[in-house]
Amino acid sequence: MVLLGNDEFLMELSKLFQKARASGSVTMTMKRYDGRTKPEPRDGTPVVKNPEFKCLVRAQSRSKKISTVIEQRDVEKFTTAYSNLLKTSVNGLKRLKKPKKKAMAAQ
Repeated sequence: MVLLGNDEFLMELSKLFQKARASGSVTMTMKRYDGRTKPEPRDGTPVVKNPEFKCLVRAQSRSKKISTVIEQRDVEKFTTAYSNLLKTSVNGLKRLKKPKKKAMAAQ
C-alpha cells in the first residue's frame, strides 16, 4: 500500500475513478488513526499517548491500493476537495429500483 500526501491521494483517486468507470469499482475506507505502527506492549510499560488523532483513508481498485493520513487541522480542506472530486467523478450511477410496497408487505 502506498502512503501519499493529501493532494497526491486525491489526484490518484481521480485516476482510479477514471479507470473504474467502464468496469470495476473503487472501495473507500476511513478510520481513526492514532499514529501507532506497533501494538501496545502487554508487560505494562507505559506508552506515550498522542492526544491528537488523525484519519486514515484508503482506496482500492482491483490490485492498486493507495492511502493517506489526514491531520486534524487539514480535515475541512480535505473533505471539501474530496466532496468536489466525488461530485465530478461519480455521475454515471444507475438508479436502484425500489421494491413495491405490496411485495415488501408479503415478506
